Amino acid sequence: MNFFKKLFGSQNTSEEVKEEKNFDVLKYDGVRALRMQQFDYAAKCFVLALELNADDLECRDYLSQAYISLGDMQNAYTQLMAISAAQPNNVAVLLRMADVLYMTEDYAAMAEVCEKALQLDSENIMTYYIYAKAYKGLNDLDAAVAMLSKAIDRREDFDAARLLRGNVLLENNQTAEAALDADNLYQRIEENEDVLLLKARVEKALGNLKEAEKVYTKAIDFNPFLIEAYKERSEVRSALGDTAGTKEDQTRVDEMEQDIPQPTEGIEENIKKKMQQMDPYKVFYNEY
Repeated sequence: MNFFKKLFGSQNTSEEVKEEKNFDVLKYDGVRALRMQQFDYAAKCFVLALELNADDLECRDYLSQAYISLGDMQNAYTQLMAISAAQPNNVAVLLRMADVLYMTEDYAAMAEVCEKALQLDSENIMTYYIYAKAYKGLNDLDAAVAMLSKAIDRREDFDAARLLRGNVLLENNQTAEAALDADNLYQRIEENEDVLLLKARVEKALGNLKEAEKVYTKAIDFNPFLIEAYKERSEVRSALGDTAGTKEDQTRVDEMEQDIPQPTEGIEENIKKKMQQMDPYKVFYNEY
């Protein structure tokens, strides 16, 4: 009797070891594929791995990242909800959920998730930043500004929050306040098209048309394909009575609108940067 127990016990152990090895192979093949931006293959690896071990939250998180990169937000959110159910105090997962909701434009649900994250950690500056994006999506600009101000109060050099606050203030017709953020950024980070656009738009709103034209030109010099800068500079030049300059900008806009280049480079890198901001398991910082 003991012989059979040992025999069958050995078989079971052998099967378990085999499953563990298969799981590890699938999981780390998926991680390598994820890092190589082979997102479809990565997702297939993680799905198969989870069939062998559904309790591995790290693998489930990797799968959510693969789905996000594939644009499959519904399945990504399903994976993140499963992780959050197992780790209800994991703020990083909640912020990833909020980010997915932002990409699906479900701003009300996004705000609810941000509120939950805020209750867990009131000092996390990313929570305030993402919460502000939810409020902006809901067109509650005052609340968005309040959240961004709280983020900046906690970290003075949180430039992404300051840039967003400047744009929200400008959209909310608080031009003088927007100018403070625009000037702060412009003095320190002049070679950035988003900063240059904010600065130019503030100067335009203040009626400083010569200065606005100058900054729009800097933005165009920095990025010759920045169509918004051409459009808005043409308006400034028209107001300044520069007929030739206005026509030149409008012609450039027409040319770009007829043949807008489809961005193929940098998309994956932008996704990777987004993942790095909200990556509880640090997949993009580890080597395998």
